[in-house]
Amino acid sequence: MSIGMRVLGCDPGIRGGLAIVEIDGNGGARLIECIDIPVTGIGAKERVDVLALRDWVVLHQPQHAFIERAQAMPKQGASSGFKYGRATGAIEAAIACCEIPLTIVEPAVWKRVLHLRGDKEASRQRALQLFPAGHAMLTRKKDHGRAEAALIAVHTRLGTR
Repeated sequence: MSIGMRVLGCDPGIRGGLAIVEIDGNGGARLIECIDIPVTGIGAKERVDVLALRDWVVLHQPQHAFIERAQAMPKQGASSGFKYGRATGAIEAAIACCEIPLTIVEPAVWKRVLHLRGDKEASRQRALQLFPAGHAMLTRKKDHGRAEAALIAVHTRLGTR
């Protein structure tokens, strides 16, 4: 990766997160910003706010994006699975409209690189360890989507050491 390359990481879904990580030429990484996936609507009508997502991505100008592969979860109902898939497709479309190269990452791959096992709280703790300056953006337990997005963004740097 080049000097000062900005990478977008995405944990997809309505309750997911987005993160911009800057990778320097020495392999160091800095968390620039992370947010919850922007949504519009309430309850059953809740969906990804594609325009807000696009505006946020354009503001940060990442050179590459990584998104976790969407897959059905055990015990997930048809309606929930459809909502998750729809949200993931909307996120992928917004990134594509920004003309940013996108790589889909298997969950097992990025988690193996980061030595993660267990629940989403483990991801949040690992992100806090890697990005201590980003504590304010990852302080709540429900910030696991933001944390996973940051880890997805940085996994390639750690995997090539």
